[in-house]
Amino acid sequence: MELLSKTLLLCWLLVLGRAAPAPQDAAEKDNVSEMRDEDSGPALPDRCAGIEFDAITPDEKGKTFFFKGAYMWKGFQGPAQLVSESFKEIDDIPNIGHIDAAFRMHNSANPDDHDRIYFFLEDKVFSYYDHVLEDGYPKHISEEFPGVSTHLDAAVECPKGECMADSVLFFKGQEVSVYDLSTKTVKTKTWSHLPACTSALRWLEHYYCFHGNNFTRFHPVSGEVNGTYPKDARHYFMRCPNFGHGAGYQPPECSNVKLDAITADDAGKMYAFAGPIYMRLDTRRDGIHAFPITRLWKEVVGRVDAVFSYTDKMYLIKGTQVYIYKGGAHYTLIEGYPKTLKEELGLEGPVDAAFVCPDQHLVHIIQGNRILDVSLTDTPRIVTRNLPFALTGIDAAYCDSEGVKLFIGSKYYHYQSVTVMVLGKIAAIAKPITSEMMGCRD
Repeated sequence: MELLSKTLLLCWLLVLGRAAPAPQDAAEKDNVSEMRDEDSGPALPDRCAGIEFDAITPDEKGKTFFFKGAYMWKGFQGPAQLVSESFKEIDDIPNIGHIDAAFRMHNSANPDDHDRIYFFLEDKVFSYYDHVLEDGYPKHISEEFPGVSTHLDAAVECPKGECMADSVLFFKGQEVSVYDLSTKTVKTKTWSHLPACTSALRWLEHYYCFHGNNFTRFHPVSGEVNGTYPKDARHYFMRCPNFGHGAGYQPPECSNVKLDAITADDAGKMYAFAGPIYMRLDTRRDGIHAFPITRLWKEVVGRVDAVFSYTDKMYLIKGTQVYIYKGGAHYTLIEGYPKTLKEELGLEGPVDAAFVCPDQHLVHIIQGNRILDVSLTDTPRIVTRNLPFALTGIDAAYCDSEGVKLFIGSKYYHYQSVTVMVLGKIAAIAKPITSEMMGCRD
């Protein structure tokens, strides 16, 4: 399977993923630079000049809002607009300042709260859904979140699995109050090693503390910071001239997409692999994004040949090697791996594609014009079936409740089941990969 061309790879890395290189040094600026529209209208703040945001939150549809004073930005690009144009009630309370903190609620056990946006202004809290203020709001913070301080600096949701329980992290100075949504109790920690956050954001299961025009990524339970931080937000969370390298790029045309592998894990995270990058496909609400494979699976350098998921583990096949990672909030390579294909699956390489169907214990391995079945419950694992197959040149394969999809270049073939796929004498009709599937351009 060939790599994406260099140009297309850069497009997906830098536009979809915004996987920018290390940022340049940038001094924090307290003043808000201004720009005027062509009609010399009101001056608007320019976040590309370097802004310390008051609050950041996604809405229920996944669009990320950035707030500064009376203004906000919708998404990673575009001009500022007045907060009151989208959330008019915010201005209805006299003598109250800017938004102190905001977050999108993750509380799937309570549909009346789930996906609501909460805004905190001094001692008040507002709850919005689809830009409509919920009945009974604003409330005093203590009424909605007992034990949580007023005049907050930042807030961010933390679902169970990433935190011990469905929670909200509230920041005030270097104190962090962890509010348990089910017990309505608060535990307070001091994270003196973390900068004082003026806003916070959960994005693709990672947590970011914004301070000045920079950000620092942290662990939501320990506050631990790994990597080189702070980094300039303008390289990653917005499109700014002379920052990052994505300006002017476009996602690849769907007719040029070519996958190496595709799979989904037990948590519903869906990944497509192309060259040395992977794309998260289950995050359409927050955008389809691309990153280097080494970001999640640091031991796997370069492209993969096939990937499949089974129970809570992900198998990455590269050449004659199999890497098995334990699932969870983050992937961890199981001790003793990689192993050879012969040791792990009882077959020789190379492998073109591999997939496991839901609630099944067979991995289907595609090699050229043959499909091999290996039982994942057997020890040692051996090939239990080896059959000829109608299609050749398969790049990637995936199986879900709707059937099997086989990808060849920019097209895919859909079969209702493995049995139909294997026994069929005529190949299914090829369908084009679409923007809805991969975030490319139709």
